[in-house]
Amino acid sequence: MAEAADLEHGHRRGERPSAARAWAMSALVTGLVLAIDQLTKHLVRGSIAGGEEQRFLPGVQLVDTHNHGVAFGFLPGSEVLVTVLIAIALLVLLVFFARNTSMALIWLPTGMLLGGAIGNVLDRIRSGSVTDFIKLPLGWPPFNLADAAITIGIVLLFLVLEHARHGSS
Repeated sequence: MAEAADLEHGHRRGERPSAARAWAMSALVTGLVLAIDQLTKHLVRGSIAGGEEQRFLPGVQLVDTHNHGVAFGFLPGSEVLVTVLIAIALLVLLVFFARNTSMALIWLPTGMLLGGAIGNVLDRIRSGSVTDFIKLPLGWPPFNLADAAITIGIVLLFLVLEHARHGSS
């Protein structure tokens, strides 16, 4: 029964997905990350005043801050440089993905990176800065779910690449 379900999706368990399926899965992850990111930013902008902190979990505060840099506020005030770096990084990612769609799970970090980057770019277009709202202890700069998706996407990308390197040895 499970084999029949897997065959309906165009591959057997353990086989690599087709390029079309990899693109579709990446698009799905991109859309989910983007939707969740934009929804949470909208909720924060509508419910937390600037400078206000709300306790969310032990050690985690919700705030409404805005930055002009990249993830976690790096490179503030360099809007043109940030935009160029993001565009180059996304182009390199898309070219790499297009050439490696058969790599197991490559669609997951690709979708996370694209969704996170697009979410923050939409903020920059809309308001000239990115809405950050998750504040951790020990002076860590506030960040948002797009930043988290980008960070986790980078880690997953390295794990997928490492797995592929060792799997093909």
